[in-house]
Amino acid sequence: MEVLNILGHGLLEKPYENALAVELRLRGIPFVQQPRFDVDYKGEHVGLYVPDLIVNGRIVIDLKTIDQITDHEIGRMLNYLKITGLQVGLILNFRYAKLKWKRVVL
Repeated sequence: MEVLNILGHGLLEKPYENALAVELRLRGIPFVQQPRFDVDYKGEHVGLYVPDLIVNGRIVIDLKTIDQITDHEIGRMLNYLKITGLQVGLILNFRYAKLKWKRVVL
């Protein structure tokens, strides 16, 4: 909420990601920004997944500036959780003056 209150709504996603990283650091909450995870297919490396943030080593954070959080974003988060081996994801949407969010559990 603090990030949205200060930056306002409707910017591109990257400023929100960076501002949230600053806020987490100021609050002493451990996080990793833009970690890399291998994507494998049938035992072969086929790409990388780079989440916006991983908080407390337990929560995948995906920041958005979209009209609404749909099943598409929820499905993508479920894939992200499988790739990272984590159980909980949080989709944060900064498009509007009121923060919209969705918690996703694998």
